[in-house]
Amino acid sequence: MTTKVREELLNRIAATGVGLVAAVLFMMVLKDVSHAADMKHCGTASWYQLTSRTASGEMANPKKMTAAHKSLELGQKIEVTNMRNGKKVIVRVNDRGPFIKGRILDVTRAAAAELGFKDAGTTKICFKQLS
Repeated sequence: MTTKVREELLNRIAATGVGLVAAVLFMMVLKDVSHAADMKHCGTASWYQLTSRTASGEMANPKKMTAAHKSLELGQKIEVTNMRNGKKVIVRVNDRGPFIKGRILDVTRAAAAELGFKDAGTTKICFKQLS
């Protein structure tokens, strides 16, 4: 979002009598989700540590940057963004899942660590497919 657009939004909010506090809170929310632009798939991700074969037939490796998705083509690379901190990784889909309601992606332990949510277990993410 450009500075000019932000200023106009602040002016509109101030003109309606909402006040500066509301304007600042609004801008904080916009900042938090501004890196979601161009993202098509957003939701909750978790991490898992599989030690058997994946749906692609390869042995799972928690140290690799891979992920499980219910329908993306196996081998598809995606860029995953943690919406809570803006960190990004590129992972390759090599498995199916997650199988827990409300989750859209499972990533390996290594990917979760790079995204900064290994200790939390889950986070809000958006991802886009890479060509």
